[in-house]
Amino acid sequence: MVISKAPVVSTREIHENIFLLEARCPVVASQIKPGQFCNIKITEFSSPLLRRPFSVCDVNGNSIYFMFNIFGEGTKLLSRKREGDTVNILAPLGNGFTIEGDYEHAIIVAGGLGAAPFPFLTKKLDGKKISTFIGGRTANDVITYGMENIQTATEDGSLGFKGNVVQLLKNNLPEIKKHKTRIFSCGPNPMLRALKEFCIENEIECQASTECAMACGFGICQGCPIETAEKDKYLLVCKDGPVFDVRDVII
Repeated sequence: MVISKAPVVSTREIHENIFLLEARCPVVASQIKPGQFCNIKITEFSSPLLRRPFSVCDVNGNSIYFMFNIFGEGTKLLSRKREGDTVNILAPLGNGFTIEGDYEHAIIVAGGLGAAPFPFLTKKLDGKKISTFIGGRTANDVITYGMENIQTATEDGSLGFKGNVVQLLKNNLPEIKKHKTRIFSCGPNPMLRALKEFCIENEIECQASTECAMACGFGICQGCPIETAEKDKYLLVCKDGPVFDVRDVII
């Protein structure tokens, strides 16, 4: 874990209210793994006070990329960063996706901004058969940047399958069952809960990147507990996650 003052290369809007920031940070680029995250201090001033957690969207050479939407003052300031500005990055943090193992088919399941960690993961899944299922309420909520072999689902039917992304998966179950499969997922908790049920019912491996308010990012503040499948036992999203086997935690 290191703290780096990283120069911003560019910030651009890649989708409606979705931004991609590129920062040059060789030390983090060489260490980060898909599903891990960085805690970013937006400015050199006391406001915003706390660092903000961002999963790494992609890595290219010495550059790391962050995908985000404008949700509050911190992300609004981040969206205004330009070449020559800097961001203060604490990284790499957490445990990411486990790519190694005995499976043939990697399925990515994303909902909304849950698409953020998957361009990087897609690169690292070299040699695996990859299918990507992306869902959202409307077409504006479907983010496909940096992914491949994509099927989409929208609740209003404005793009792709009409329904949610787990329903779309169910429709593809016969094809999924043809290969030994591992699912990698990130999105809103209702999606992850439905996906967990689907995977357990069909005996499919599934890892989920979970989300929680994280102040410190490495376990000191104890502010991001997640309940485990074992009664009265908790883990920390920032330290033990954010990626968990869905069988091990209560989402």
